[in-house]
Amino acid sequence: MNTLFADHALLPDGWARDVLLAWDDAGALTSVTAGAAAPIDAPRASGPLLPGMPNLHSHAFQRAFAGLSEYRNSTPADSFWTWRDLMYRFARDISPDQLEVIATQLYVEMLRAGYTAVCEFHYLHHAPEGQRYADPAEMSMRLLAAAQHAGIGITLLPVLYQDAGFGGQPPRIDQRRYLNRTDALLDIAQRIRAQGARVGVAPHSLRAVGPQALRELVAGVHAIDAAAPVHLHIAEQQQEVDDCLAWSGQRPVEWLLAHAPVDARWCLVHATHLSDAEGAALAASGAVVGLCPTTEANLGDGVFDAANYLAARGAWGIGSDSHISVDAAEELRLLEYTQRLAQQRRNVLVSDDTGVNNKRQVADHLWLGAVTGGAQASGRAIRALAPGQQADFVVLDGNGTLAGLTPSQALASHVFANQGRSSVRDVFVAGTRRIRDGEHALQRVACEHFVAARGELLREV
Repeated sequence: MNTLFADHALLPDGWARDVLLAWDDAGALTSVTAGAAAPIDAPRASGPLLPGMPNLHSHAFQRAFAGLSEYRNSTPADSFWTWRDLMYRFARDISPDQLEVIATQLYVEMLRAGYTAVCEFHYLHHAPEGQRYADPAEMSMRLLAAAQHAGIGITLLPVLYQDAGFGGQPPRIDQRRYLNRTDALLDIAQRIRAQGARVGVAPHSLRAVGPQALRELVAGVHAIDAAAPVHLHIAEQQQEVDDCLAWSGQRPVEWLLAHAPVDARWCLVHATHLSDAEGAALAASGAVVGLCPTTEANLGDGVFDAANYLAARGAWGIGSDSHISVDAAEELRLLEYTQRLAQQRRNVLVSDDTGVNNKRQVADHLWLGAVTGGAQASGRAIRALAPGQQADFVVLDGNGTLAGLTPSQALASHVFANQGRSSVRDVFVAGTRRIRDGEHALQRVACEHFVAARGELLREV
């Protein structure tokens, strides 16, 4: 039996003292005991211990493009749509080898930032001219290999992409790498599942997948695995809302809830532009909203009404999406700060339950909420430090600038007081330490390979 003793650990009901964790050789927690005496031979965490954070939305290849679109060209109004054109151009020539290199670097970065699992929303399926690889799941297999190399948990979500806009508009030439028939996409999902990986599907968006294909995809994946997660982009941009209204007479989330079996297996990514009725209905559906605050800010998407959604007890989680930032704490920080800017008040996203000494700790509430929702979206047993869940956890640095703080204060400092460096010291995934003293065993070589691959791609753009 494997064990770790922590002076302080964030359990589902809050912080607990003197916590002994034990897990089996498969990486599943067998016991989590608070108020325990420290065994003489048990390793000891060097700081406050947190459940690992799932990253519920990732486009791995975009990490090599992050930060490279921050300029104005001749276009009068730069927007998400002009950024997308640049991103498509960058994605045009990525090879399987380059994708694996980029994803490996990204997943190492995620681990160093406190993410222990990732939901990979994967739509770069085919060769540059749109032809299938000998193995249609080639690019998916490279992502699985990257996750294995880095040691991060993964839920792979092969994306169905068929149309360029609502009403079945013909796809663009620069979308040909992404296109699949529904049965071909389900075959890719089957191939991934045969590797023993957690798999779901992702109808890219309502503009890219028509009603019939959406029905067939969801029914098909749930015939394979009744619990498979279903993720899609929705209501990210106001233009998308306007186009959906013109096509159907309904807003995107309104249409989806009326025409699809949305439940706790679904994750609606962004959902930025919701009416009050949509927000209430979405919270009641049990689906997870996937929030990506740094990407949403970078692309000028807008501000999700998190305060009302969380007040309605809607499920939610965070993702790094385009990877303009790879930092779990920064996603939570920006989520809270955008609400403060919109509402002109402080400490918005916090439970009404009374905390320690009557203090309602925002960071504690956000961390636990994001872990719970991210785990649900991933379809994996990673929702908490509890028996039966996977032994995924993060140890904050108990020395340095966090020294002398209570565990709640240390987490608040980690989330809200940028230290200039990560406060993450150790990271365990399925009981295996992947980050030791802030370092990953592959980080030097992974970075070298990433820089070389990015240089090759930039020469092609």
